[in-house]
Amino acid sequence: MMPRMGNAQPVRAPALFVGHGSPMNAIETNSFTEHLAILGRAFPSPQAIVCISAHWLTAGTWVTHMDHPPTIHDFYGFPRELQAVQYPAPGSPELALRIQELIQDPRIQLDDKAWGLDHGTWSIARHLYPAADIPIVQMSIDMGEPFEFHYELGKKLRALREDGILILGSGNIVHNLRMILPDPHAPAFDWAEQFDAWIKERLEARQNSALVSQAAQAPGFALSVPTPDHFLPLLYVIGAADDRDRLTFEFEGLEHGSISMRTLSYRA
Repeated sequence: MMPRMGNAQPVRAPALFVGHGSPMNAIETNSFTEHLAILGRAFPSPQAIVCISAHWLTAGTWVTHMDHPPTIHDFYGFPRELQAVQYPAPGSPELALRIQELIQDPRIQLDDKAWGLDHGTWSIARHLYPAADIPIVQMSIDMGEPFEFHYELGKKLRALREDGILILGSGNIVHNLRMILPDPHAPAFDWAEQFDAWIKERLEARQNSALVSQAAQAPGFALSVPTPDHFLPLLYVIGAADDRDRLTFEFEGLEHGSISMRTLSYRA
């Protein structure tokens, strides 16, 4: 079991999907990052965080198993100020082992040194929890598996929420860098708006099976999800939710024409 903060019973933690957008959001103050800061104060302080980031793609499923995960700057061509950011949150080998015990199929493998916290995690966490004092474990995305696999794996993570462990998915519902426009306030492409709206409608209707099995046939999917890496973290989060949760769209909007910043939470 995870260690408790004091003797109080932990509050059931939310499941949260964040459309993280540009790495520059890590150091910028804008409406999106201000909303993240408000959200971090509104949530009960979690015992720990399990983050599924669009930027750790593997064969098999892995979790970070280290006391002090490094801050990974997995991008290039950005200002030196961004490259210098460190987010020294502790890891939790105990939580990594618990995940391995909790999930027997698929086999969860322990990563002791290959990864750490990539920008899909720390660019969000530094606004939610600027003190960097919440233990974080990252879980990788097995790119060889279908949508259903990731949704079912999210269901298996759901039990962790009862012990105050936040399930965080970091990606983007619409993410097409080849079609990106220089102006962040440029009007969104029609296909991007259509797919983002289709996802929102299915989320509101709690049609999880449609999100898993029909998304690839939805209007705008081919251009909105040219590769599945940024879409898959959403499936973990909807899997980690249940009927007790209230769905809230914490932030909405499309940037650069082809990036959805839609952010949503499930909480009691």
